[in-house]
Amino acid sequence: MKLISWNVNGIRAIAQKNFFEDIRALAPDILCLQETKAQDDQVLIALAQMEDYHLYSNSAGRKGYSGTAILSKAQPLSVTNNIGMADHDTEGRVICAEYEQFYLINVYVPNSGNDLRRLAYRQLWDLAFFNFLKRLEEKKPVIVCGDFNVAHKAIDLARPKANYNKSAGFMQEEIDGMDRFTVGGLKDTFRHFYPDMPDRYTWWSYRAGARGKNVGWRIDYFLVSEAFLPQVKKADILDYIMGSDHCPVLLEI
Repeated sequence: MKLISWNVNGIRAIAQKNFFEDIRALAPDILCLQETKAQDDQVLIALAQMEDYHLYSNSAGRKGYSGTAILSKAQPLSVTNNIGMADHDTEGRVICAEYEQFYLINVYVPNSGNDLRRLAYRQLWDLAFFNFLKRLEEKKPVIVCGDFNVAHKAIDLARPKANYNKSAGFMQEEIDGMDRFTVGGLKDTFRHFYPDMPDRYTWWSYRAGARGKNVGWRIDYFLVSEAFLPQVKKADILDYIMGSDHCPVLLEI
């Protein structure tokens, strides 16, 4: 199976670009989208031509904000939205699809914000989401993908010294949250294959020509349960695909 995860920064906007051509060329079995920025009915309209896929979306209460979607060629055994905690379930950030051998969780993790206003909330979210994953893992392995809004290590962003403990996405509190996942039995599949590869990023600011200069951050991940790692054949970053400030990431199992 080929799985693709992509923060599209607005499904209605990217649908006007080369999105459908890119997806046809990639031919994923499962496509996970983050930051759809649309209500469920708008997602359905925007993706109407994806007729080979079963579509599931989770939209925020606030219009034009956040939102996630899963498109799957095979119909999952079940699909649920959110993590079952009212404090965290109003922004359309999580979809869980159950398959025979694993749970697939698509996530758009809250951004701490330029002013770090949501950093405290982000820490509560990270713990709650980790506990949600571990409860699922008691039943079968998990694959979790999406925009985690954190560069885990210095190798995962172009300018670590300038950003450490100054910028959302590379605060120690956020790094600690990512450590909880990786120490707690969820493996970063890209780093499994490429432990020391620098200069591979998944997000670039729209400012100052950052993408052309590859001044980026790796904040989009596929994590899998340690027990599932032998099933993983390939992980990659598809940084040649345009259309969003993020690029897609790939997992083959």
